[in-house]
Amino acid sequence: MPKIPSAAAYSPANPPPSSSSITSSIDGQILRFIPFQSSADEGFWRRLSSLKLDTLGLDQSPIPITGFYAPCSHPQVPNPLKLMAESLPDDAGEQSTSLQSVNGNRNRCPVPGILYNTNTLESFHSLDKNALLKAEAKKIYDDIISGKADDDCTVLSRFLLISFADLKKWTFYHWFAFPALSFDSPATLISIQSASKVFNLEEAKSLTKACNEWRNSDTRGGIPFFLVRITSNAHVTIQPLKAWEALQHGGEKLLFGFYDPCNLPSNPGWPLRNFLAFICLKWKIEKIQFFCFRERRGLIDLDFSLVGEALIVFPQGWKDPHRVPKAVGWDLKPKLINLSASMDPTRLAVSAADLNLKLMRWRALPSLDISILSSINCLLLGAGTLGCQVARMLMAWGVRRITFLDSGRVSMSNPVRQSLYTFEDCLNGGELKAVAAAKSLKRVFPAVEAVGVELEIPMPGHPVPTKETNNVIKDCEHLQNLISSHDVVFLLTDTRESRWLPTLLCTNENKVAITAALGFDSYLVMRHGAGPAPFSSDMHDSTCSSATDDNTNGIVSQIHKLSMEGDHKGQRLGCYFCNDVVAPIDSTSNRTLDQQCTVTRPGAAPIASSLAVEMLVGILHHPEGINAPGEISSSIIGSNDRPLGILPHQIRGSLSQFSQMTLLGYSSKCCTACSDAVVSEYRRKGMEFVLRAITQPAYLEDLTGLTELLISANSFSLDWDEDADDSVANVDD
Repeated sequence: MPKIPSAAAYSPANPPPSSSSITSSIDGQILRFIPFQSSADEGFWRRLSSLKLDTLGLDQSPIPITGFYAPCSHPQVPNPLKLMAESLPDDAGEQSTSLQSVNGNRNRCPVPGILYNTNTLESFHSLDKNALLKAEAKKIYDDIISGKADDDCTVLSRFLLISFADLKKWTFYHWFAFPALSFDSPATLISIQSASKVFNLEEAKSLTKACNEWRNSDTRGGIPFFLVRITSNAHVTIQPLKAWEALQHGGEKLLFGFYDPCNLPSNPGWPLRNFLAFICLKWKIEKIQFFCFRERRGLIDLDFSLVGEALIVFPQGWKDPHRVPKAVGWDLKPKLINLSASMDPTRLAVSAADLNLKLMRWRALPSLDISILSSINCLLLGAGTLGCQVARMLMAWGVRRITFLDSGRVSMSNPVRQSLYTFEDCLNGGELKAVAAAKSLKRVFPAVEAVGVELEIPMPGHPVPTKETNNVIKDCEHLQNLISSHDVVFLLTDTRESRWLPTLLCTNENKVAITAALGFDSYLVMRHGAGPAPFSSDMHDSTCSSATDDNTNGIVSQIHKLSMEGDHKGQRLGCYFCNDVVAPIDSTSNRTLDQQCTVTRPGAAPIASSLAVEMLVGILHHPEGINAPGEISSSIIGSNDRPLGILPHQIRGSLSQFSQMTLLGYSSKCCTACSDAVVSEYRRKGMEFVLRAITQPAYLEDLTGLTELLISANSFSLDWDEDADDSVANVDD
């Protein structure tokens, strides 16, 4: 191991060998320092943009900033000095508090800097860069002479940044400088090698322990310059620079250590330049042994760290307080960063909104497909309590294309229950709900593509005057086009009959349809099954004929078709109307106010809305999509192939019981909305069929066989055998 000099070695009273003799012994090798790398992340430029727009205006005064760096931790990549959002102060007129707030952060050693942000590109290029560099170098020199660097050694690594922010194009011109005091004669390198080759086993072990303790200290972990003291018994301690006076008479061996951001095996990093000047000016030491602290995986790595020895000729006249030392340190050229794709506030909002989804993919949901969610088109039929909540939940899951359909206006009773409306939406008769909801959604999240459509859905049981027939047909066609152009339809309207036509159209188009419906203290969420496959007229005839059987076997057969039991392999899941035994009718006329309005406990809508959206996400991620079977078992929850859990057909909940259950129901061949007979007739007659179904509710019952089924059921009677009944009772007793 090379001899490490004591603290008193090579002072002016004990001069070193001449520079020429040392230079000749190593062929005059000059100590070369690897410049700092620099990095400014998007958060820094975004923060600067806000500061420029909201506070600075045309003010070009220098702004104190804070950079961060750490020892190199990878042999192939140097550690840069980084600028982040917190590098800038909250107010341009205040000193940044980052230096104090991160003083114990081992991975973010603070470095003071100054920023000059210009108003024009011409001003940026015309700045006197030499004068700016000298001014910052003078600060370093003054801090050394005054003793400030003894207490706060981070000032030895001061840096300078000039910039021009073009906020129209979101481009940023910037140029870094890391001022370094320049000696009259360059420092001469005597030796440099891996630290593991310098220390013996005991010293290496003690040094490793001491360095790791220093790095992990809450108060010292962010201090980048220090003294390495080695006693005669190989005990190593790390001391702050101000401990020099107490150590210089002890005769211990000393190294001057610093956090080295450089990764090269034979060169120290840039911070050593000013550190050598500090040592030379402060303590008159000209032969200096330095320690380049580098680490791997958070611990010091002596194989990667370096120990070197350099000779410095004390510069004449450096004690002159009026001296302005020579300085170097500008990067070779300015840099340009274009953040137009990410710095736009809307794009930033998208990035922030997607953060939770991306973090979910890390561990919980690695199979989550964000692109599917962001690309689907969702149509919300109804912009009331359910519609508002569903829209918010869709945005939270990353859905970006939402269309509202509603014919109502915002009333005074709406804003407290319907989250997308405010009091202002109620004024002057109230804004159209669909339009107001779309506007509100864009205020919440500007990147969403929200559209509001005013349309009243034609409904069975609501007669249409002859003069309005053409308008109703146009409304039906408009609704048909909307459903055809969207991927998912949510049925969120107030009345049962308003869901009939959308259900039929979704079935015909084979669209994903999800119903959410509320009672006073209960809710239903269900996904409709896929539409029927194309079929021939023969199939339609057989369906109709089977519905006309009036014998007992026919009745049992029809009841079996409505049952949820038996062999349903390959059978479609049911829709909202599959359990009905009558066609939809007018449910609002001749009703009291509480029966006309959706009177429900406030908590029901958010619960049902959330479940509806969660169900959609499950469908989109299920390998069978809309054809996914209904599940009621919880056995697959947490499995690797199904991280979202089960995909039920129906969810029914009760707030009064605080209960919830999943149910499974299959399509009925007598359904007035999704049966083969109804879909076939719609495909054959189009709007003529729809108009007749709307004006003549009994038409749907006749078509599907419900009329004959009810007649047969009413005519079917059972004769009770009282004796047999008594015998059964006796047995039960």
